[in-house]
Amino acid sequence: MQHILIIGAGKSSTALINYLLEHSEKEQWTITIAEKDLALANNKIQGQKNAKAVFFDVFDAELLNELVGASDLVISMLPASLHIHVARKCAELKKHFLTASYTTEEIQALHGQFNNAGKLMIMEMGLDPGIDHMSAMKVLDELKEKGYELTGFETFTGGLVAEESVGDNPWKYKFTWNPRNVVLAGQGTCKFIQEGRFKYIPYHKLFRRTEQIYIPDHGYFEGYANRDSLAYIDVYNLRGIKTLYRGTLRRPGYCAAWDAFIQLGATDDSYEMENVSNMTHRQFINSFLSYNPNDSVELKLAHYLNLDLDSAIMFKLRWLGMFEDEPIDLRTGTPAQILEHILKKKWTLNPEDKDMIVMWHKFNYIAEGQPKQLESSMVAMGDDELNTAMSKTVGLPLAISAKLILQEKIKLTGIHVPIEKEIYEPVLKELTNAGLTFVEREVEPTFY
Repeated sequence: MQHILIIGAGKSSTALINYLLEHSEKEQWTITIAEKDLALANNKIQGQKNAKAVFFDVFDAELLNELVGASDLVISMLPASLHIHVARKCAELKKHFLTASYTTEEIQALHGQFNNAGKLMIMEMGLDPGIDHMSAMKVLDELKEKGYELTGFETFTGGLVAEESVGDNPWKYKFTWNPRNVVLAGQGTCKFIQEGRFKYIPYHKLFRRTEQIYIPDHGYFEGYANRDSLAYIDVYNLRGIKTLYRGTLRRPGYCAAWDAFIQLGATDDSYEMENVSNMTHRQFINSFLSYNPNDSVELKLAHYLNLDLDSAIMFKLRWLGMFEDEPIDLRTGTPAQILEHILKKKWTLNPEDKDMIVMWHKFNYIAEGQPKQLESSMVAMGDDELNTAMSKTVGLPLAISAKLILQEKIKLTGIHVPIEKEIYEPVLKELTNAGLTFVEREVEPTFY
């Protein structure tokens, strides 16, 4: 028997756990789900005989040592900052380790230990990062094998609410991933290359610099830049490329409205506000505006942001209840934490809601002296509030790669992201069989 340890049983772990449970009898696996919320973990297991749930605290060194020591392969669904604790223990005890989070210098420093132990750690094995790497590298490798010169690569991913679940929501958006990450998205400076020139977008301008992207059969989306596209030049072996841009997708109109929160200061996470326990939604907005006893909060905000009172952006803010005298119901919080709490009231998926994932790549290249452009896109739909598209696209790559490692079909050692053909080829093949399919089309090249 081989033993798999899954740490964390949150929303994005559902498809991961289901896949491993479904294959556990045939593959002769036993599965332990380690989770602070035992009821949540037991609900994911649903009484299956090859699995058990145990209480877990990553800072309990004795417990961590015991659980990792009893495992052949560990999958961490913890918050990204906590992976290092598990990674160090896996390196020490010579265990395979998988996560869906971005790699860090601290974790990369363990490469030698994993390599010397003959064990594999794969980081960034989820959706974005994860499926984006694998699907992009597949095409990039194919173009290079044909001898074509790659001149540009752009990639965008969005976790969205499905069109059928939008209802009266003018944002056409709900939280399908970590709400805190959504509220803090883009903070810092974005870096990318466009036509051979290094470009930078400061945070206060990020949501005003968007691209319009068309996905066949699904319409138009808007994309904003991710933080550091330049970090992927060497990951994808793209030294000398003229354009490299990574971004996030939303539906049209979202970015301009979100920018209102940024300009207001409502996404700031650097200080705690005062008297939060007595604050209402309306008072939260008013906290950032000048004092004027004669003008309404709505009028002051519209004037501050140079908006018409009946504009689409003001309508979106009203729909969220930002001007209501409704208690926030928090004792303390930064502006970003308070905003997140307010947004959850309207942006939390209902039981009947379905989410969707949209991923889009654009490859510009020269073939036989002629400029060419290839677009590749994937749209994945969720089934319900629990079996979400986000859970599928984050969890399935982890589950499939775990199976391949335990079957010794992936024999790499050390720390990797999924850009090697040995990893991406079999994983993408099984994802396609599971319905996560990319559609490619040649289009007329676009120029800047």
